[in-house]
Amino acid sequence: MIDQVDLSLVNWARAQFALTAMYHWLFVPLTLGLTFLIAFFETIYVKTGSEQWKELTRFWMKLFGINFAIGVATGIILEFEFGTNWSNYSWMVGDIFGAPLAIEGIVAFFLEATFFAVMFFGWNRVSKGFHLLSTWMVAIGSNLSALWILVANGWMQHPTGMAFNPDTARFEMQNFFDIILSPYAISKFTHATTSGFALSSFFVIAVSSYYLAKKRHVLMAKRSIAVASVFGLVASLMLAYTGDEAAFLDAKHQPMKLAAMEGLWEGTTNAPIVAVGIINGMKRPGDFHEPFVYEVKIPGMLSLLANRQAGSFVPGINDLVYGNKEQGIMGATDKVEKGRLAVKYLADYKHAQKEGDIKKASAALVEFKKYQQYLGYGHLKSPEEAVPPVPLTFYSFHMMAAVGSAMILILFLYFFYTARGKLEEVRWLYPVGILFFFLAYAAGEAGWVVAEVGRQPWAIQGLLPVSVARTDIAPVNVKLTFFMFLATFTLLLIAEVKIMLKQIQIGPKEVA
Repeated sequence: MIDQVDLSLVNWARAQFALTAMYHWLFVPLTLGLTFLIAFFETIYVKTGSEQWKELTRFWMKLFGINFAIGVATGIILEFEFGTNWSNYSWMVGDIFGAPLAIEGIVAFFLEATFFAVMFFGWNRVSKGFHLLSTWMVAIGSNLSALWILVANGWMQHPTGMAFNPDTARFEMQNFFDIILSPYAISKFTHATTSGFALSSFFVIAVSSYYLAKKRHVLMAKRSIAVASVFGLVASLMLAYTGDEAAFLDAKHQPMKLAAMEGLWEGTTNAPIVAVGIINGMKRPGDFHEPFVYEVKIPGMLSLLANRQAGSFVPGINDLVYGNKEQGIMGATDKVEKGRLAVKYLADYKHAQKEGDIKKASAALVEFKKYQQYLGYGHLKSPEEAVPPVPLTFYSFHMMAAVGSAMILILFLYFFYTARGKLEEVRWLYPVGILFFFLAYAAGEAGWVVAEVGRQPWAIQGLLPVSVARTDIAPVNVKLTFFMFLATFTLLLIAEVKIMLKQIQIGPKEVA
């Protein structure tokens, strides 16, 4: 018997978490990449002794500081929401999920905060070498913070290193190193950080292009672009590589997400990639509607990228919902049936324990363990609920991939013309660089939509649906805080943009 769930509560809790996460990701990427760019700038200053490089470093440091302060505020709220809106989740997996977040706060954030003050206020108060060390420590600390958060997220995508305790109904850690060294944890960290590096490079390029267009601070702008274009080009190439690895992992461990990303409803050999497509919004699992209104395919590419084998079979949404015996694929239909047996036998076990019937409890536990791996599916109302929102996942993925590919070209052009000393002659490139700063932001947000929306309905892939993970509170409380956060975050964003624009307008201190 499946518990009745207030879907309005679940959806509002989802919306509030998505709101906070997406606002948070407006600030985090700049923190991840800008710290390293600042460290590169200051390293050049220390090696050359040039006051121009020093002022250049201090200018970008001011913009980083504005962004950092607001990013911390949204991050703290995001972590608190696990307790306020997702208390069942926190109870069931707190033993695992809390560990990397605790390390992030105790080690990484402490490291970052310790050297932050020296980086900002230590100019001319400490030696050049120690100040440079502090700047590098802030860069490393910022990215270590991201590491532990992304380890936690990677575990949600592919749970490992744990076991379910039927006595407490909790997932408990068994091997910490299995969690932190999970391929998903590594993939999440490398893909998210390289995304931040690329976006930060475009931020520096956009501001510097503005100066070149206005013929202000020309030397500073050219020097900034010289460093940012190299850093960004390397990061964008790594971003493409890590994105391919992420999709490969999805094919192995989250095939439903991959199918939604490509709008693949019927599994096939020699599966194509849809280069461009318009989704048919009427399409549902098991029906006869065409998946696309319009599509342009590249034959065979999805099989090659998903399985590293040309002509191989890639399961579609219908295979994953209803099964495919020929390919040995168990569908969600069978998993839901087995999951409901797991729910039943777990309840029988708990009841027998309460009654003191050891024999009955032992028998129920034996039966439970037969179906334990499908426990999460037992809370789904129907097999079709295992399908994520296909149009949103599809469009987000394709927008991210298209922008990511174009970013490589734009960064190469900035690097090429800078290396040839002709950057001031290609003024048409300046508005393109500014535009791609905003497109890079959109692609980064779209990437998180793919990662999180694409794995719905799961809070923990295959183990815990969001309908079970939620807190049992009145929906009006979540609605109220949603709009409170929306107003607060929007005001903070407006304030940051105004302060940033004012600081950019002032520009760096000119040094003769």
